[in-house]
Amino acid sequence: MNYPREELQPETGFPFVAGRLRHPKTTRDQDQCKQSFGILGTVNKENDSKVTEFVLMGLSSSWETQLFLFLIFLLFYVAIVLGNLMIVVTVQTNAQLLQSPMYYFLNNLSFIDLCLSCVTVPKMLGDFLQQDKTISFSGCLAQIYFLHFLGASEMFLLTVMAYDRYVAICNPLHYLTVMNRQLCLKLVFACWCGGFLHSITQVILVIQLPFCGPNALDNFYCDVPQVIKLACTETYVVEVLMVSNSGLLSLICFLVLLFSYAVILITLRSHLREAQGKVLSTCASHLTVVSLIFVPCVFIYLRPFCSFSVDKIFSVFFTVITPMLNPLIYTLRNSDMKTAMKKLKGKDMASCCLIKR
Repeated sequence: MNYPREELQPETGFPFVAGRLRHPKTTRDQDQCKQSFGILGTVNKENDSKVTEFVLMGLSSSWETQLFLFLIFLLFYVAIVLGNLMIVVTVQTNAQLLQSPMYYFLNNLSFIDLCLSCVTVPKMLGDFLQQDKTISFSGCLAQIYFLHFLGASEMFLLTVMAYDRYVAICNPLHYLTVMNRQLCLKLVFACWCGGFLHSITQVILVIQLPFCGPNALDNFYCDVPQVIKLACTETYVVEVLMVSNSGLLSLICFLVLLFSYAVILITLRSHLREAQGKVLSTCASHLTVVSLIFVPCVFIYLRPFCSFSVDKIFSVFFTVITPMLNPLIYTLRNSDMKTAMKKLKGKDMASCCLIKR
């Protein structure tokens, strides 16, 4: 009896009989199959395109809602820029305010808020007017870097400002001696250095991850919690590191702030009622802003492995609402700042009159 001749399939090297692929039964055949499939798998991996951009889901998918949100956030952004820029210009042009530790810190806070709003809001406003909301991978990393650099610097600065208020209220006779110019410069420099180290750590956590699958971010900007969930690998260790870095940083700074204001309030028991009412009003407004910053950060960064729809709302408070409220609460309610602004306005009007003449 003539048996069909066994040959090798030209494409894969698999044995086949009479034109039909034969199931590999021998060890040699199985090795050939593994080797062939390994080569094919390598080719497929090489053909898989890496993620070069991310799609931002934004705050809404409705075109009418996006137009409405565009108008609202445009007004917010204008208020942020004008309010913070006015404070920076006023303090920089007034030597008396610039020499005061409190206004020196407020000047830096307004500058940080001005820069922080520019990281996310312009991109969000542009995305409201187009359907294709994308951001490149390098742009996403840049957004993460500046967001955490400025955000962490602001947290450290708010902690320093709480210490400044503590010294001013609890040790007023030695306030200018303790909070001298050299110490203020060192504290602000330390805040910027702390923000830089924190942001570099966040970028390192993200840049080492492989991204080859879905690229849709459920937010209006790039941030670490959303980005690492798209990685094509196990992210347990990365998320734990994120919690230990961002989450604990936010929580510790928040607790230090609460403790400092609690000490201030306890110290006020020995002061006059008029002074108590004024400082209580100041502490209450400061705690409101501090809560709007730290509570969203603690909520977002201190809980890994899960995400909620309200994360976007907390993100809006951190990136938009707080930079807009800081000038109103910290500075524009202050009588010294109002007086300095009136003087600056008077100088501008006088300059305009001289130019016209």
